[in-house]
Amino acid sequence: MFMSVITSSSQQTHQFLLITSLLFLINKIKKTNKRIVMGLLLSRSLACKFFYPLLFSKKVHNDFFPQQLENMMCLVSPRTGRHLQRYEQGCRQVVGCIPYRYKKNGTQEKEIEVLLISAQKGSGMQFPKGSWEKDETMEQAALRETIEEAGVIGSVESNLGKWYYKSKRQPTMHEGYMFPLLVSKELDNWPEMNIRRRKWLTVDEAKEICPYAWMKEALDELVSRQTNSI
Repeated sequence: MFMSVITSSSQQTHQFLLITSLLFLINKIKKTNKRIVMGLLLSRSLACKFFYPLLFSKKVHNDFFPQQLENMMCLVSPRTGRHLQRYEQGCRQVVGCIPYRYKKNGTQEKEIEVLLISAQKGSGMQFPKGSWEKDETMEQAALRETIEEAGVIGSVESNLGKWYYKSKRQPTMHEGYMFPLLVSKELDNWPEMNIRRRKWLTVDEAKEICPYAWMKEALDELVSRQTNSI
């Protein structure tokens, strides 16, 4: 399984060898100090330079996510700070995903459920989103935020649109982009698992519980796409 990941690219080979080495190290570290040692090894830079691009490259089969690598994900520190934050004409640029899956209800219609997460501060639930930074593409940022906040991976689909909304804490405007993400795997361990709750909801339930109008509009766009594809 591992050998199928290696490509002719020296960069991909380097990423593969690094991950394999880290997986080997996990198996050798005793339980008493595993979290301490891996916490030192797994900086956010390592995750963003190797793990997330490897997942996003589509050269890795969906089954290539062994439990050891999943365990490592919960020790990766989410990105913090604004030194790499992108701005456009004074607006902070934010990207996120609407994670979705098809309901198994035995009908011919492709009804979907969407995954919402609890807000880090305050009440309510929302879709995962965060900063688009200078060292990543928009799609990579959307996937990264979704892994960090919601602990799911899958296929990032085409952009649902662009919205402008006011910051809750500052007198500034944000420029938000949302992408559908067809979920292929839910992780048991992820970086923000201790501060986020996640819940699968129907579209109507999600629109009822999500307080953000721009996210609801993005959800409407996703539903429209699904309806037109039937």
